[in-house]
Amino acid sequence: MLNARIKLRHLMAFLEVAKRRSFARAAEALAITQPGISKAIRELEEILQTPLFERTSQGVSLTQAGLTLLRHAGPAMRALDEGVSAIGDAHHGGRWLRVGALSTVESRLLPVAIQRWHSASTGQHDTSVSVVTGASAYLLSRLRLGELDMVVGRMTEAREIGDLYFEHLYYEPLVIVARNGHPLAQVTPVAASQLIAYPWALPPPQTTLRQQVDSFCVRHAITLPPLLLETLSLPVSYRYTLESDALWIAPREAVSEELESGLLKELALPFEAQGGSVGICTNVSMTKSLTRDAFCETLRQVAAERIIPRS
Repeated sequence: MLNARIKLRHLMAFLEVAKRRSFARAAEALAITQPGISKAIRELEEILQTPLFERTSQGVSLTQAGLTLLRHAGPAMRALDEGVSAIGDAHHGGRWLRVGALSTVESRLLPVAIQRWHSASTGQHDTSVSVVTGASAYLLSRLRLGELDMVVGRMTEAREIGDLYFEHLYYEPLVIVARNGHPLAQVTPVAASQLIAYPWALPPPQTTLRQQVDSFCVRHAITLPPLLLETLSLPVSYRYTLESDALWIAPREAVSEELESGLLKELALPFEAQGGSVGICTNVSMTKSLTRDAFCETLRQVAAERIIPRS
């Protein structure tokens, strides 16, 4: 049974600090004073008789006890919020599926799955889909808090997976592409040293895809070029590459249509032999959801039919 001394304000303060890694930002988000949120955390730690946070040079981080509480408190608070929302939605049956999407699945897998999901809707108990994009660390933290039902994409290299459950669907490699007519487009083979003469569009630091870029540079004994575009935005990267001599390091799924149409060309220099594992990440501590399970099955079907290319 829940300790009667633990109040809703304690858990709200804990989750906000865990999410923002800062007492000041958490206090701002909850519209209370910083001493007020510090007092709530101190009271919670006294009740549990263990520290939940430790201060670091980057702010605050969770202790092992804090991670344990987060794994259970996040989904529990989200379930409570959903229960309250369900009362308001009961008269029209409104429901939402909250999906975190990495750039590896934004172009084909996820849109096709959502279209199929909605096409199969019976008109009763319909479920809308809310898609949140971003880096794996951000999306996985929201999944752990219970703010997302799943995260889809390439993320096996992410440290934040921890005790979350990952289901593999297929392998997706990164490729190096350029506009049709680029000086390197017809060169076979391309030497890694030739790449640094051109600007690169690539994932930003602290992302799992950027780790693969850094590994590529180490393997080929090259450094990043002086001109970089760092972004997870596919439209920005595409337009920048199409209208310049930039090289774009991208998931193959993200550029498959442009490669098929001839607008972009894959350089004759393999970036990865197999690629990373793309799949579905879920939080097993969250309440079992038939809706979530059904959408996961749709994702499996789309992947199995090879609507997206596999390696």
